[in-house]
Amino acid sequence: MPIPAETPIAEVPNLGPATARWLTEIDVLTYGDLVALGAVEAYARLRFRFGRQVTRNALHAFEAAIRGADWRALTAADKAALDEAVARRGRGPD
Repeated sequence: MPIPAETPIAEVPNLGPATARWLTEIDVLTYGDLVALGAVEAYARLRFRFGRQVTRNALHAFEAAIRGADWRALTAADKAALDEAVARRGRGPD
């Protein structure tokens, strides 16, 4: 069942309480906001704001949430593609 766009970010699967709080601080308040921003941009903005406490796990969790999948369902190739997209954006993951 798809996640409704208006679902509060704190209720989106794959996102823990700290990550949901961080997202609200960059005005990602709903699932629809996360989808509109995209996993790579959300990750990059959080890294800019919060630094190294935001890890690649958050990037992968965002992508899985957007896909409506469990974070463990992402393949190594999926994760590598996300990491490469972040590096191309100019803020490589650690």
